[in-house]
Amino acid sequence: MSSENKPWAGRFTEATDAFVEAFTASIEFDKRLAPYDIQGSIAHATMLVRIGILNEKEGRAIIEGLEGILDDIERGDFHWAVELEDVHMNIEARLIDRIGDAGKKLHTGRSRNDQVATDIRLFLRAEIDTITEELIRLKIALIDLAEREADTIMPGLTHLQVAQPITFGHHMMAWHDMLNRDCGRLSDCRKRVNIMPLGAAALAGTSYPLDRALTAGLLGFSHPATNSLDAVSDRDFAIEFAACASLIMMHLSRFSEELILWISGQFGFIDLPDAFCTGSSIMPQKKNPDVPELVRGKAGRVFGALFALLTLMKSQPLAYNKDNQEDKEPLFDTVDTLKKCLRAFADMMPHVRPNRKAMVKAAKKGFATATDLADYLVRKGVAFRDAHEIVGKAVRLGVETKRDLSEISLPELQKLSPIIASDVFEVLTLEGSVASRDLIGGTAPKRVREAARLARRDLERSGKP
Repeated sequence: MSSENKPWAGRFTEATDAFVEAFTASIEFDKRLAPYDIQGSIAHATMLVRIGILNEKEGRAIIEGLEGILDDIERGDFHWAVELEDVHMNIEARLIDRIGDAGKKLHTGRSRNDQVATDIRLFLRAEIDTITEELIRLKIALIDLAEREADTIMPGLTHLQVAQPITFGHHMMAWHDMLNRDCGRLSDCRKRVNIMPLGAAALAGTSYPLDRALTAGLLGFSHPATNSLDAVSDRDFAIEFAACASLIMMHLSRFSEELILWISGQFGFIDLPDAFCTGSSIMPQKKNPDVPELVRGKAGRVFGALFALLTLMKSQPLAYNKDNQEDKEPLFDTVDTLKKCLRAFADMMPHVRPNRKAMVKAAKKGFATATDLADYLVRKGVAFRDAHEIVGKAVRLGVETKRDLSEISLPELQKLSPIIASDVFEVLTLEGSVASRDLIGGTAPKRVREAARLARRDLERSGKP
C-alpha cells in the first residue's frame, strides 16, 4: 500500500519503504487482539450514538458490520494485510469495505494510542480471570491431597537434610498457601488493569463531548483513566501482571524441583502418573518427570518477559512511543506459558501418589525427632542449651549403633540424662512428633485437616469452589 492510501497519508509525499512497512507492522501478533478491538469499537460506537455524533442508522450499521467481521475472523475467513500495519487498521478497512462511509466515522474521538491500550487491558483482564480459574483448580487438587494424606508422615527438610517429621498433607498445604498469595496478587493486579484508557485519544483527550463513563460501563471497566497522557503511555499494568506471573512460575518451579527429587530413585517418595512422564530412547528403565522439568525451565522464560517489559519502559518519555509495540509479544508469551504450566499442574497433581513406606524410612534415617527430645527435656526443667548437648550425644549414639532415637533403650537414654522417663517414647516416635505440633499452622494431622477445611470454605465463600 502506498503512503497515499494509508489513513495518515496526508502528511507524506513518498511511499513507505517495503522493508520498513514490514518491520514496523504488528499485525502478525496483534491480530490476537481482534475480539477485544471489536468489543471496544462496539462500545465506542454505542456511545457515539448516545451523544449524537452518530445517528441510529450509522451506529447500527457499524455494530452489525463489526459483528460480521468478528464472525469472519472466528471462521478464519479474514485476510490480514501487512500493509495495513495493525489489527485496528485491518478491521477498520474491512468495516469501510462492508458498510461504506459510515465506517469512516467510527474513529471519531479516539486514536490508535488509546485504542490499543484499551484492547490490551480487555485482553489481560479476561486472561487474568482464566489464569485465576486454573490456579483455583490447582489449589483444590492440593486441598484434596492434604485431606487425604493428613496422616502420611514424611521428613521435613532444611538444607535438603532431614530436619523434623511432617506430614505430606502439611507439605501440600504449604504449596496451597503460596498459590493463595498468588491469587490475591492477581486479584489486586486486576483492579489496576480494569481502568479504561479510551477517550484519552492520542495523548491530550478530545474536544468531542465523549461520555467516557458510559463507555467504561459498557466495557465493564471500573472507571475511565483520569489522565490522558498516562492513559496512553502506561504499561505498568502489564509489568505488574508479568511480576505476578513470575512469582507464580517461581512457585511452580519450586514445586517442580521437589517433585523431580521425590520421584527419583534416591528419594522414591512419590509416583507421578505415566501420562505426565516420558521414557528414554536408549534406557528402557527410565521414567522421566518431563512436565515438572519443563515447567521449571519455563520459569526463566517468564522472568525474561518481565525484564523485557521493564527495559522497554525504563527510558520512555511521555506519551506514546512506537517502542510500545514491543509490549505485546512478551505479554502474550507470558500469558500462554503461565496458562499451560498451571493447566499441566492442575491436571497432574490429583494423580500424585505418595510412597508412605519410603517417606517414613527416610524420616527415621535422619533422627527427625531430635528436636522433640530436646523439647521434652526443656519441659522437664533442663535449660535448652544443656538439652541440645544431651540430644547431640543421643544422636551420636544412634549414628554409632545405627538406630533411630526411638529404638534406643530407656536405660541408655537415662545414662545421658537421668531426668528422662518412659514417657519420652511418646515424643520420639514419628507419629508422636507430628501429633505434638498441635497449633495453628502446625503439622499435626488434625491441624492439617482444619487448614484444608478452612481453605475449602474460603473458596466456597468466594463463589469459586
